[in-house]
Amino acid sequence: MSDYHDDLRLAHVLADAADAATMDRFKALDLKVETKPDMTPVSEADKAAEELIRGHLQRARPRDAVLGEEFGSDGTGPRRWVIDPIDGTKNYVRGVPVWATLISLMVQGEGGYQPVVGVVSAPALGRRWWAAKDSGAYTGRSLTSATRLQVSRVGRISDASFAYSSLSGWEERGMLPGFLDLTRDCWRTRGYGDFWPYMMVAEGSVDICAEPELSLWDMAANVVIVEEAGGRFTGLDGVPGPHSGNAVASNGLLHDELLGYLQS
Repeated sequence: MSDYHDDLRLAHVLADAADAATMDRFKALDLKVETKPDMTPVSEADKAAEELIRGHLQRARPRDAVLGEEFGSDGTGPRRWVIDPIDGTKNYVRGVPVWATLISLMVQGEGGYQPVVGVVSAPALGRRWWAAKDSGAYTGRSLTSATRLQVSRVGRISDASFAYSSLSGWEERGMLPGFLDLTRDCWRTRGYGDFWPYMMVAEGSVDICAEPELSLWDMAANVVIVEEAGGRFTGLDGVPGPHSGNAVASNGLLHDELLGYLQS
């Protein structure tokens, strides 16, 4: 295992705590939901899960910085935990089980902070995925009960399964023509959205996926899982990592061709 084994174990403890909190309020008839300034929803469960994770980190890693979707940035230093307490809040508040807590540790290096640990926990689906740098990517119920992840070997767009979130984001950015050409040329398309397409790329059940606008907390955990499974994760600009404000993930074999469609 890498030097991040203890951090990965901690990330699982954080995910366990968040799972308990979010599942307790999932489908609750009295769930409180507000609208944030960016017009996206936030539930009491989002806030409670992030507060819970921050509390654990304050006790276990008091010197590390924390960045979360709901409560912003706290602290400075070479190590930073990045949290999305519920990725897929719109699904969560409507009772759709496709949502997850995303937890990542990023470490400062050349080119800025880079993800070295990632855990994606989707308790309503009964699934969890994780990875640590140079240690492989896995899925299962625990660190001791896991299956190693490996991306697909599909080498042609015409044979590829493509997952995306929606059409509207591509249209708003004037990128719909290339996106539609891709959907016509690939074998299969499905609009899964949020964290799930990246996990399916890592599992090898989907070959390519992309989203035109994302925040760091949407991507950080996904990056290390996809890459440790043998895939590639970049922005639409082709720059590796989660810092481009958008995401393209693939099995690696199809990545340059995928970028060609979306950049056109």
